[in-house]
Amino acid sequence: MVEAVLIDLFSLPANLQNNIHGVLHSMLETIEKGSSIPAPFVYVMCCQRQGGKRNSEQESFLPALRDFQSLKERLEVVYALTTAAALYTIKQRLDEKDLSIIKVILPTLRKDLMKVYIDHLFTAVYQFEFEDLEVASDCKKLQVAEPQSEEQILPTQDVALIRNEIQMYLESLPSLNGELTILRSSLIPDDIFLHGFTTRTGGISYIPTLSSCNLFSSSKRRDPQIVVKENLRRLANAAGFNPETFHRVKIDHANAVCIMGKTEPDSYDGIVTNQKGVTIAAPGADCIPVLFADPVRKACGAAHSGWKGTLLGVSMATVNAMVSEYGCNVKDILVVLGPSVGPCCYKLPHESAKEFHRIDPKCVRLFDSASPYVDIRRATRILLESGGILPENIQDDSVTDQNHNITFCTACHPDKFYSHFRDGTNFGTQIGFISIKD
Repeated sequence: MVEAVLIDLFSLPANLQNNIHGVLHSMLETIEKGSSIPAPFVYVMCCQRQGGKRNSEQESFLPALRDFQSLKERLEVVYALTTAAALYTIKQRLDEKDLSIIKVILPTLRKDLMKVYIDHLFTAVYQFEFEDLEVASDCKKLQVAEPQSEEQILPTQDVALIRNEIQMYLESLPSLNGELTILRSSLIPDDIFLHGFTTRTGGISYIPTLSSCNLFSSSKRRDPQIVVKENLRRLANAAGFNPETFHRVKIDHANAVCIMGKTEPDSYDGIVTNQKGVTIAAPGADCIPVLFADPVRKACGAAHSGWKGTLLGVSMATVNAMVSEYGCNVKDILVVLGPSVGPCCYKLPHESAKEFHRIDPKCVRLFDSASPYVDIRRATRILLESGGILPENIQDDSVTDQNHNITFCTACHPDKFYSHFRDGTNFGTQIGFISIKD
């Protein structure tokens, strides 16, 4: 069932430009008669003339609305200089209302272009259907027609132009909810390594649970890859690394490790490198982003350690990869545990908690309950130390630094961090990143 209608009048034929309110009137009449739900939300995309006054342009639509009181509160005319700007504005309106099923009515010649914009600005959360907008035989009005089945594939250069237009628009947007903030550890020597853990501020993601520096895109969430890419560009600019040589783990909640420069596995939760200028990263939104640095052999690693990965020993698997690939001595490797859900908040079903209890009973609180509290950080530290990492070479602020300057509990600090545990399925993601300086 359609939840919103988008009418694309961005590129009206010249003979219809001067009768735009008449065009809209006929369109609204069609929608009101044919819509599957009463008075859906209607958004109209129009091209804003350079130097044009938005208020006076919008007022020109008032005559078209007089006969459609049921739509008056549900219709918005969006003027913008580019299609990207207009469509992104409409996406914000859809997201505010949690709408996902959209009918797009547009000129036949615009359909293939619009599909490229939609592919870049939306995710699989949204469903689109299309109807064609055709010039009637009298050439004085537009009419809705069944969509033509033939689809054209746009030339590569046209797709590149659209992508560039979107990127330029996103780059022009102001940062939301404060400045971009990077947390750094004093344990990792900054004359050899560039590293940090991100917080949630300083990006352009606007959905509350993703706002604002979300760094992971998923088909199940509303933040598209191109927005995440812009957040990453801003992070790279602030941190001083090249976003084009950035590599993030491909999460599987297991213990596979990717060796940079070798064949990349289909999925992996650890990644290591000794290449300068390559930035590697692990995400976390309750799971621990763990960073590894060997200042002697000049090698580094990153791991994503959720409860499953912790039990499977992903952190030691990353250490072992550094030892076997780069000749690192386990006693030289420094390990920093990033922001993650703390034992204050994190619960697991009893069967899963049993596995942590086997590692150390102190990893579990209220063990006899149906959902005990679990300390995945303590379990990670114990497994690292049993693998030969020196206790003094592990930073976990819940133990080593009462000021908690790195290992915050993500669930306890909604102003600073994303949390799947706290925010539900449409959650944002922060990362830990590291690279070897040139």
